Amino acid sequence: MKHRHKVLIIDDEPHIRRLINAALSRADYATVEAETAREALERLKDERPDIALLDLGLPDRDGLELVPLFKQQSDTTLIVVSARDATDEKVAALDLGADDYLTKPFDTDELLARVRVALRNRMTREGGVPSLTVGDVTIDLMARTVKKAGKDVHLTPKEYAVLAQLAQFPGRVITHSQIMARVWPHEVEHHVEYLRVLVRTLRHKLESDPQRPQIIGNELGIGYRLKLDAEQVRNEVGQA
Repeated sequence: MKHRHKVLIIDDEPHIRRLINAALSRADYATVEAETAREALERLKDERPDIALLDLGLPDRDGLELVPLFKQQSDTTLIVVSARDATDEKVAALDLGADDYLTKPFDTDELLARVRVALRNRMTREGGVPSLTVGDVTIDLMARTVKKAGKDVHLTPKEYAVLAQLAQFPGRVITHSQIMARVWPHEVEHHVEYLRVLVRTLRHKLESDPQRPQIIGNELGIGYRLKLDAEQVRNEVGQA
């Protein structure tokens, strides 16, 4: 029997839950719903969903408070789906452990694409897949090698650390602070300009046209993501 991935929908607006539920059901996902933070934590424990879609404006608790609780209590992949579109809100959610952030109003095709990307990353982590290819660049995390069009690319340790962190979660935004904490773990102060310089040099080594990057994408004011072969998440639509 085919395994149906289970998605927990957490939103206090019934029409939003119905919209998401209908889209997920058509795509053959099993769904569970919660309209409060309390119900969400109960469903998380009882249902053990693969993915949770979390609205931040819950009636009994701010959704941001749930993010670290979810990450502490389960391995459920967490996608924030919220009307809050301020950059600092997105950064806060991602830094607390959210795997992705989608702003309302959203297109249901894009939502499904984000779910597919999240599931792909989940299965990659569980399966321990050591390498991936993006465009003509192959990153082997086990061998710690990077090739472009079959030829070795020399990276400094810090350049590789940035690329490896992005490669562990292809298609997912990794915030500036998350990357800097990994690359400069002993620095008291992290300066995002150091990271920007590193990314620029990485693009010159990996991109065919560094001015129009197809491998390392920028999320303005938030962080970076390793793009998928099919370009951006939107182009994942219809490939499930």
